[in-house]
Amino acid sequence: MIMEVLPSDGFTPRVLLLMATQTYRASAFLEAATRLDMPIAVGSEQDQPLAHLNPSGNLKVDFHDLEGATDQIVEFAQEYPLDAIVSTDDEGVVLAAMASDALGLSHNPLVAVRAARDKYQTRQALTAAGMRTPEYQRFSVDDNPGEVAQQVSYPCVVKPLALAASRGVMRTDNPEEFVVAFERLVSILRGVEHGDGTPVGDQILVEGFIPGVEVAVEGMLIGGELRVLAIFDKPDPLDGPFFEETLYVTPSRHPQEVQDEIVDATVQAVVALGLTEGPIHAEMRVNDHGVWILEVAPRSIGGYCSRALRFGSDAALEELILEHALGRPLTSTEPASPASGVMMIPIPKAGILCEVQGVDSAREVPGIDEIRLTIPVGQAVVPLPEGSQYLGFIFSKAEVPERVEAALRQAHARLNFVILPPDEAELHEQGETAFIVSESSVQNEPN
Repeated sequence: MIMEVLPSDGFTPRVLLLMATQTYRASAFLEAATRLDMPIAVGSEQDQPLAHLNPSGNLKVDFHDLEGATDQIVEFAQEYPLDAIVSTDDEGVVLAAMASDALGLSHNPLVAVRAARDKYQTRQALTAAGMRTPEYQRFSVDDNPGEVAQQVSYPCVVKPLALAASRGVMRTDNPEEFVVAFERLVSILRGVEHGDGTPVGDQILVEGFIPGVEVAVEGMLIGGELRVLAIFDKPDPLDGPFFEETLYVTPSRHPQEVQDEIVDATVQAVVALGLTEGPIHAEMRVNDHGVWILEVAPRSIGGYCSRALRFGSDAALEELILEHALGRPLTSTEPASPASGVMMIPIPKAGILCEVQGVDSAREVPGIDEIRLTIPVGQAVVPLPEGSQYLGFIFSKAEVPERVEAALRQAHARLNFVILPPDEAELHEQGETAFIVSESSVQNEPN
């Protein structure tokens, strides 16, 4: 990933973007900075090509070493002053809060960010605030799964404390399924590298399963006040055994009174956690008992999904985030189109991605705005719960959310992903049947 960073003139306010090298979010934030004519620096865990030509625009930081990375950022800011620090993903939110605090910049309280990053601490905060939350218990990866299986109620959900994209999240309906899921999650956690120093690898959260439909709220906190940017419906059921998200469609089709309750619950959760500034992405379930908050992340929506949101004349979500980081008034938060949505294309099975068929046909579906594939042909793919990637993203805009959903489903139905075991994939390649995806129809970028 090559970073093209605007040089600072020494007077224009500058933002440090913390981003993992393999993030989906790099291009969106860099494009937003360019549109705003805003100088930025990029902090990532690897040296960037040609970084020596622009030392004020690049900083190598170790996300594993929070204190050391904070010292690096403070030292960097002494030579190249910073006016704000923004993390593009979960991996950098704790570091952003620590470094902002050290530099006296506007930021979320560190204790609030840590609580939001840890699902167990989130549950504790929501319970203390009297909010609807499932029963929950925390266990060690070293606990005996057979014994733990006798201590929980069913159905329940086994999950890690801080992984994203539903990775490692599994529903179990009886002790036998629980033992399998627990051991599977232990295996996943022991293979995870920590992204931000958070100890995710030694504890497991078990929650009661909450039935209902899922929704998501995208918002911006400004001095503790929540400005809702979008409420997304998730039309596909998420009942397990895994929780692979697919469709996000806005505006919500829930009755207005339900939407008001969703917003009220989000505000309560934000207050309970102590978050005060910047983007938030909240996930929740809605059923006959009301709204149940699942999580509130102190960052914007993940992956390429933000491309489903445009505001005012055509402002990106990332433009609003950067404007707020510098204390500027936000560009209009009114949606640029009446309805929009995204489909995250799920990985149906493990293997080698050998062909992608039907892209041109899918792009011809009325209402389809863009199709972006994110895994190159020839690369191994891993589905949930072990995996954390999607095959790509489909975007739609229309006059009503029903047409958005229909367009996304129709376009997805026209796509065919040929995934084969490694030995068959090699024979497939030798047979010269691999489908070449044209650059004009899709764009590939690593996760």
